[in-house]
Amino acid sequence: MTSTEPSSPRRPLVLIHGLWDTPHLFRRLVRRLDVHDVPLLVPHLPHRLGAVPLRTLAQQLDDHIRRRWGDDTEVDLLGFSMGGIIGRVWLQQLGGVRRTHRFISVGSPQRGTVTAQWIPSWLFAGLADMKRGSPLLRALNADVQSLKRLDCVSFYCRWDLMVVPGWQAHLPVGTVRDLPVLTHQQLMSHPRALEELVRTLLRD
Repeated sequence: MTSTEPSSPRRPLVLIHGLWDTPHLFRRLVRRLDVHDVPLLVPHLPHRLGAVPLRTLAQQLDDHIRRRWGDDTEVDLLGFSMGGIIGRVWLQQLGGVRRTHRFISVGSPQRGTVTAQWIPSWLFAGLADMKRGSPLLRALNADVQSLKRLDCVSFYCRWDLMVVPGWQAHLPVGTVRDLPVLTHQQLMSHPRALEELVRTLLRD
């Protein structure tokens, strides 16, 4: 887990990695945010290749946030890919919404992805949670009132081959933006994508 002390007036920011990723995924974004003295928490959430249910990972996320900033400090949240679903579970089902100001979803299968459709839940529960029409996603999308209290922003890649269809990789509320990149990973690595993410994260 990587973290920095909140030594600036900016809200702390939690970055949530996705499937087959680690906190190293955010190294370019972290370098840009360090210049602006943003307090960061970038926890490692071991998912065992997608075998761990996303609710379990959300509970681990909750533990990280509480240990780092207690029960009440207001935070912003950015989730990449599967991390965006983990973030939603924490917000909507574990009470995280009450202490969150902004939620940014980047290339997250908020309506599921065809690439997970034939994954058996008994073998890869976390992957199966991202199927189109999965019980988890149905529950999250059936009650989005709490998300309307937040500043929600979704970024997606139209040509995404990990989240299919890419143009549906966005939250059911808030602002939606198509980033000018060609692949899933470029959402977190391309300079133009990083510029847009930093601009959104630093917005008052």
